[in-house]
Amino acid sequence: MSAHCQLTGAKPGFGNHISHSHRRTSRRFDPNVQRKRYWLPSEGRYVRLRLSTKGIRTVDSIGIEAAVARIRARGGKV
Repeated sequence: MSAHCQLTGAKPGFGNHISHSHRRTSRRFDPNVQRKRYWLPSEGRYVRLRLSTKGIRTVDSIGIEAAVARIRARGGKV
């Protein structure tokens, strides 16, 4: 399963591990993605979303209805 946020679109960043001898090897910076369940009153059901912690704070501030509308506007499935 890919590590991306359904609401904010946060995806992994890529960079390098740099050792003490300054050898570089590839690494990946994953966003802090959590699976969270919200009650969606307009549809009378729960929805399970994969959100970054920033996405969770966004849902807390704008509400689940507006967040689901944004996800669907981006072409996401809820």
